Amino acid sequence: MDDTLPWYAAMPAEDRSWVNLVAQAGVAAFVEWFRDPAMPSAVTADIFGTAPRELVRAVSLQQTVDLIRTAIAVVEEKVEELAAPGEVDLLREAILLYSREVAFAAAQVYAKAAEARGAWDARLESLVLDGVLRGDLPGGDHSGDAVESRAAALGWGNVSDVCVIVGTAPAGDPEHVVETVKRAARHRRLEVLTGVQSDRLVVVLGGAPDAMAAARTMLGQFAPGPVVVGPTVATLSGAARSARQAFAGLRAVVAWPDAPRPVAAEDLLPERALDGDSSARKQLVSNVFRALTEADPVLLDTLAAYLERVGSLEGTARELFVHPNTVRYRLRRITDVTGLVPTDPRDAWSLRLALSMGRLDARPGTADDDAQL
Repeated sequence: MDDTLPWYAAMPAEDRSWVNLVAQAGVAAFVEWFRDPAMPSAVTADIFGTAPRELVRAVSLQQTVDLIRTAIAVVEEKVEELAAPGEVDLLREAILLYSREVAFAAAQVYAKAAEARGAWDARLESLVLDGVLRGDLPGGDHSGDAVESRAAALGWGNVSDVCVIVGTAPAGDPEHVVETVKRAARHRRLEVLTGVQSDRLVVVLGGAPDAMAAARTMLGQFAPGPVVVGPTVATLSGAARSARQAFAGLRAVVAWPDAPRPVAAEDLLPERALDGDSSARKQLVSNVFRALTEADPVLLDTLAAYLERVGSLEGTARELFVHPNTVRYRLRRITDVTGLVPTDPRDAWSLRLALSMGRLDARPGTADDDAQL
């Protein structure tokens, strides 16, 4: 092993001693079995029981195969010296049969370890996902570092550009759904945490600077129905904000039957605000009412007049005693400031709602009333 396996020579002395012990146990078990072929073949599984469970993590399955191959090759080279007269072929056949059993036993050991690891990973992923969605971790640890450290145990590492996608989970076994999502994400070179919660499928993607583009590639993993995408955040520790917006959007998207699929949570600000999402209301008022007030109050008056006259340029111009071209110019400025187009029916409704909420917030005494509430 020292001569043919470089990684073996680099192993810690304690691990090498355990490997040697396993090899010796294998040879001893073969001798006992060869003396009495009627002995149950389960004896081959016992040879791995001499090593601690931690050795499974220290030595990979491929390395175990190399070890078994090396040991068998050495024994086969010495068959003629070891066999009694006339029993060379018998001994060689016995070695082949026994080595097959050892290989099966090794596969069984690693399969059990993989199952245990998979079950542990599933529990850990569930814990991390819960921490991400709630913005903390059970047990009183509210640090983002705790979320990221546990996610690192799942292979996340230093991942940026994280977003949360929610929608209806497809029918079937949740474990199968989760594995399908993970395969799809790996195929697109995206990091993923995912889980099925009741009838909802939650997907946390990492390495996705364009959240909407990433969501479109994952649409096939969701059942028919709305799919809402939270905004991209810098790291996993900030994914709770993306999750809150995505879930708020999923609750409110029913108010927009023609919403695209997927739809960004920020495109659902009006519906979320009407549904009682205070953060959406604040964002809508800030993006429109306050932004226009700070940019130029005349834009606010122009927008109000334009909306009240159902998008009539001429009517707005007459109301404001300006030229229609002036109205056009101001409407373009409104689009530059808010990102919304007053001539678009959907955007016009969002703008009207933002103006109404902004006026309500601007009432004298509103701040005091909110504080008392």
